[in-house]
Amino acid sequence: MPPLVQYGTKVVPSVKREATYVLDAILDNETELEIMEHTTDTAGYTELVYALFDLLGMRFSPRIRDLGDQTLYKMDRSIRYSHLDSIIKQTINQKRILERWDDFLRVACSVKLGWVTASLLISKLQVYPRKNALTKALQEYGRVIKSIDIPYYLCLEEHRRHIGIQLNKGEELHRLRQFLLFANEGKIRKSHIEDQSNQASALTLVTNAVIVWNTRYIQAIIEQLRKEGYTDDENDLTHVSPCRFDHVNKYGKYYFNVDNERNRELLRPLRQPQNP
Repeated sequence: MPPLVQYGTKVVPSVKREATYVLDAILDNETELEIMEHTTDTAGYTELVYALFDLLGMRFSPRIRDLGDQTLYKMDRSIRYSHLDSIIKQTINQKRILERWDDFLRVACSVKLGWVTASLLISKLQVYPRKNALTKALQEYGRVIKSIDIPYYLCLEEHRRHIGIQLNKGEELHRLRQFLLFANEGKIRKSHIEDQSNQASALTLVTNAVIVWNTRYIQAIIEQLRKEGYTDDENDLTHVSPCRFDHVNKYGKYYFNVDNERNRELLRPLRQPQNP
């Protein structure tokens, strides 16, 4: 089973774009899994984010709406592309990037080491009415990465499917969280940011508990099917989600006997399918 877990929770203002905060939870990841790629929809995309992901050594794979309206850039104005000149209409300002390269490295180190949060950095870079030179240089570098990523996305069907699968898993995760957060019509109504963060973190804990439970039993089912002679394709397993909740009863009282459960060595018996 491919791993699926929530690695972070952050309460953010609803008036700001997701792209401003997308790197915070990724860099604060405390799980054993190293995050190498992030997929998102248009709300999580900016050229600035493209640049920061690349400088931090991670792949940014957004699915951008109205892709045909995006501007692609080439490195040299004198180079001609026989079939692409109609869509590659702009040229990268290489001087702007090279002059600020040392600043790029300092920014990447500051964010990576936690001296400044990515959201604070992005907010400060974008707050000036006239963007400063560092902002313009980072956006220019992001255009380079974007101009490489978009043709890659368009030309490789396997890559597009990969991004679609990841985004679908994200939507399934959102549905699970919405199912579990049923009190107050699924709204966090706390007035203080600390209380909001505590409630959101508690939801993440319960969500991950359901995912771990489902993952253990789905794996047990797969192993049982293999013992019975059924064959499976590893590619098919990428479509199996541990975010199912139709078997979860979210109402009533819950009792947790930690000692008994900790000492239990076996899973519960699997239910056998009934003949129609």
